Amino acid sequence: MKQHQGIHTVERTYRCDVCNRTFKQLKYLKVHQHVHTGELPYRCNFCSKTFKLLKNFNIHQRVHTGERPYCCDMCNKTFSDRSNLKAHQRVHTGERPYRCDMCNKTFIQARSLNIHQRVHTAEYLHHCDVCNKTFKRLEHLKVHYCIHTGEHPYRCDVCHKTFSGRNKLNVHLRLHTGERPYCCDVCSKTFSDRSKMNVHQRVHTGERLYPCHVCSKTFRDMDRLKVHQRVHTGERPYSCEVCNKTFSIKSNLKTHQHIHTGERPYSCEVCNKTFSIKSNLKAHQHIHTGERPYSCGACSKMFSHKRDLKRHIRFYCNQHP
Repeated sequence: MKQHQGIHTVERTYRCDVCNRTFKQLKYLKVHQHVHTGELPYRCNFCSKTFKLLKNFNIHQRVHTGERPYCCDMCNKTFSDRSNLKAHQRVHTGERPYRCDMCNKTFIQARSLNIHQRVHTAEYLHHCDVCNKTFKRLEHLKVHYCIHTGEHPYRCDVCHKTFSGRNKLNVHLRLHTGERPYCCDVCSKTFSDRSKMNVHQRVHTGERLYPCHVCSKTFRDMDRLKVHQRVHTGERPYSCEVCNKTFSIKSNLKTHQHIHTGERPYSCEVCNKTFSIKSNLKAHQHIHTGERPYSCGACSKMFSHKRDLKRHIRFYCNQHP
């Protein structure tokens, strides 16, 4: 308490020479000066990531140790960071303390509100003179220019893959380290990339910010919208180098290529049968579990495979209404 009372009674005598901001204790001034010097004095021994604050360094290390010291007293879910626990507890209380001043929509966490507010307030000041795309930050424009120049100046020391931006390289490096520092406050799912976590959280909030201007269908992220728009445009930008068959989705091309390579990367843990397509493995596993998740709406008959349900509807229920 004495330390707190100093806020009210002690004159702030420590001043930053760069921005003139004052601090009541010298240790706070020293931490602040890292903003100007760019110094990151705390280095993780596991993955060499560096931090400005000891607190953030300690929280990060729990990614590697697996320590989750904060426990929800309602559902016993555990968290590595106290702030994530507090945000999670609002799932139980129904509290949504962050409100948008423009449309009154409420949110469980501040960062969800910040992301949402870009819909109303985002200004795009930096303009690409090649394709007219605009950006809020100059560094994002510089990374974007690499699309036009083909430049990939950042190289991974592990697998030598190259990238157009430093942030993309940093995200990629987590594939090698296994680091997943971003955690969903609602379901505790972890992510290697903050943007992927932000998209995931819309599963819980119900936000679908990207509408198709042709059919008005809405999507949680821009990538899903772009893939959907190919339904209307007929665009199929991914082509098989062996048979020239084209696809609208890159993952469909990769799956198709297994036909030519003979690769069957998905294996059943029960009987070791292999499959070239992950969805076929999942359908096969119903044989072992006895699960029959597909139900006929007309006669309620259950099926383990979706194709069997379709066949049933086509040849039986449609002919015997």
